[in-house]
Amino acid sequence: MSTPAPVKNRAHVSASERWIVAIGVWKLLEAALFIILGVGALKLLHKDLVDVVTRFIIDLGRDPEGHFANLILDKVALIDPHRLKQISIAIFAGAALHMLEGVGLVLRKVWAEYVTLILTASFLPWEVIEIVRHVTWIKVVLLLVNLAVVIYLVFYVQMMNVRRRETQPES
Repeated sequence: MSTPAPVKNRAHVSASERWIVAIGVWKLLEAALFIILGVGALKLLHKDLVDVVTRFIIDLGRDPEGHFANLILDKVALIDPHRLKQISIAIFAGAALHMLEGVGLVLRKVWAEYVTLILTASFLPWEVIEIVRHVTWIKVVLLLVNLAVVIYLVFYVQMMNVRRRETQPES
């Protein structure tokens, strides 16, 4: 008869650390979305973008001759294969950053808290500019989520720094 394997004790995870892990999972989901977008952009490399977008507009039940559709099609017509490659690289770079943040936060690494705080805060001005240019509820929700992440991380990092100082032995 075999004896059961000993159960490893899980390190206690506080409520605040659970939020950090949740933010990490959110970042990993964003990374997955960016990877999907990047692959999609690469798949469009050798296709007629105007034709693809026109079919997409028709599939949405919109008039491809309408003002909004023409605006979009005019912008899409300016994207050449070289520019599409640049867009793909930027999307994959964003995915790599989100993956770095997400993995670090899920593993509860201190450096990841700082990286996430700095990167998320650095994009807030761009999000505000986008909202000022054209308000949509999606942009507002994303701004509020990212703002909440930044505020939470500022308080969390400060709290953890105080705790680390308290637990360090005096020299």
